[in-house]
Amino acid sequence: MAGIATLTVARHKQTLRDLVHEFKTKGPAYRTTVQTTLRASYTNHYRRGLIALLDTLEFKSNNTAYQPVIEALKLIRRCAKAGNTTYYPRGEVVPEHRGTAGDWENLVFRNDKRGRRRVVRMVYEIVTFQALRDALRCKEIWVAGAHSFRDPEEDLPKDFAARRVENYAELRKPLDPQDFIAQLKAEMRAELEALDTALPKLDWVAISERKSGAIKLTKLGPAEEPRNLRKIKNEVSRRWGSVPLIDMLKEAVLRTGCLNAVTSVAGSSSLKPEVLAERLMLAIFGYGTNTGIRAVASGGHAHSEDDIRYVRRRYLTPQVATDIAIAIANATFTARDVELWGEGTTTVASDSTHVRAYDQNIFTEWHSRYGGRGILIYWHIERGSMVVHSQTLRASASEVHAMIEGAVRHGTTMKVEGNYVDSHGQTEIGFGVTRLLGFDLLPRIKQINKVKLYRVESGESDLYPQLTSAMTRPIRWDLIEQNYDQMIKYATAIKQGTASTEAILRRFTESASHPTYQAMLEVGRAQKTIFVARYLRLRELQREIQEGLNVVESSNGANSVIFYGKGGDISTNRREELEMSVLCLRILQAALVYINTLMLQDVLADPEWAKLLNPADRRGLTPLFWQHVQPYGEVRLDVAKRLALGSSDRN
Repeated sequence: MAGIATLTVARHKQTLRDLVHEFKTKGPAYRTTVQTTLRASYTNHYRRGLIALLDTLEFKSNNTAYQPVIEALKLIRRCAKAGNTTYYPRGEVVPEHRGTAGDWENLVFRNDKRGRRRVVRMVYEIVTFQALRDALRCKEIWVAGAHSFRDPEEDLPKDFAARRVENYAELRKPLDPQDFIAQLKAEMRAELEALDTALPKLDWVAISERKSGAIKLTKLGPAEEPRNLRKIKNEVSRRWGSVPLIDMLKEAVLRTGCLNAVTSVAGSSSLKPEVLAERLMLAIFGYGTNTGIRAVASGGHAHSEDDIRYVRRRYLTPQVATDIAIAIANATFTARDVELWGEGTTTVASDSTHVRAYDQNIFTEWHSRYGGRGILIYWHIERGSMVVHSQTLRASASEVHAMIEGAVRHGTTMKVEGNYVDSHGQTEIGFGVTRLLGFDLLPRIKQINKVKLYRVESGESDLYPQLTSAMTRPIRWDLIEQNYDQMIKYATAIKQGTASTEAILRRFTESASHPTYQAMLEVGRAQKTIFVARYLRLRELQREIQEGLNVVESSNGANSVIFYGKGGDISTNRREELEMSVLCLRILQAALVYINTLMLQDVLADPEWAKLLNPADRRGLTPLFWQHVQPYGEVRLDVAKRLALGSSDRN
């Protein structure tokens, strides 16, 4: 074994040497090739459109550091029709900005035949547009009259100063920054001291000097396996047989009344409410299974393809679909038996799912982690397996803003106090924002060996001797105090929805060096230290997070069964159609969980079945299973045929 390990290390070292050698020999040539190709593409194709945009859009900046880019855009626009000259005219003031330095500098500036330093027009335009792109992403440059790329000051609530006390109270934050800092310090000291005291007795974690990282955490062992849940699920199959998925949707609609708000508007048309409801269900089923309306229209019912498409266009908007999913979720929370499921949950698990999409889809992007083209669907699933929020994201989008957006604006009756995420859904800025918003970020950190714990104050190197190897610099409390009010202002904007979380966090990128961003990072580092110290100390917290994330994985399994049409690939290139597919998938999964909840409650209302449940069974009990569900086959919609369920009165 030792010989094999030595050979493996040697092979890895040789691979690194080969990569370094390849970069030294081919790296500059490759970079030059990219620059040459980009220059040719820009000159022959993209330039015409980008120059035209300068005549249409007005770019502005509130940051003097980015004024050279604004001036450069004005220069490009002014000289756009000056003819095909290689250089800008002598005597023309050409602003130098951050894009003209670095790898492109030798191409931007060139000596002419007389040895004079000149600026190459086409290359200067390329680097200026690249600098503009980077500045737009962090909103240091904004577009007059735009929405997503508007003045960042418009993202903040206008009446913040007038309603300052109410805004602080809504976030449950003290008005005095010293009180906020004192609370953070107290929590940090308590958790660090608790970990330092308990560490010698903890057999699953060790902290010492190591090249791979100071923290060593052993994996969780397997939990006790539920032994009777399979029998209970088999009893569900025996009582109700193979239930078509369309019947589960129909039963959920009839019992929850989730379509009442939609069908009530049918009075102004010739459609009867019951007819509208049936066509809405068929449209939802077509989108949610990805089979399409044409396939659904050929089933056993009296509605044509044109009828269903008309209802889809007229009544089934993304907002309506969202409201339907929320109504089913709320009905599930109400219908749950507290003795069986426990008190209402306050935690959600969130993660992304990669869905393949056709190359022609303009939203399709290559995702390095999933290894294919597609889009991301970001889900928020509560502990009882009910989906409470969904979002469509580009493959390159940050999962942090999606996590915050779903936790804050899920729209259901549940109150989110904690959010389980995988490593990709947490960052230090994520810890900072969630602390300000008042809920706990609970991640599973894969590379926890490299995590550092921040000190509370300087001059305390002798404190927490067991943790010394994992400790780093103290928190900069002065930065938090100076920017406290501005941090609350941004948190209020997220809470009240005056701007999307993505728009707020877009401004907080490392390239922007925004002082409020730096302060939020310090809050995030303090909060992450609190969490990691608690996470290392409490084995039950580690298991809780693991189980929460397993709910999302189970939900992904259900989605693959429901969203089976076209091999699970999304073919549309229209954003609303794409969102509708995701929202209808969410409705179908919510309906599945709602009906399964009632079925399980019916079975377990029988004392003979209830006594089978041991603690492991109760821990593993979930309404998200589908062995008795029939998602395929001809779509037969018969409203008169109902499922025999006794846990809830029929509407």
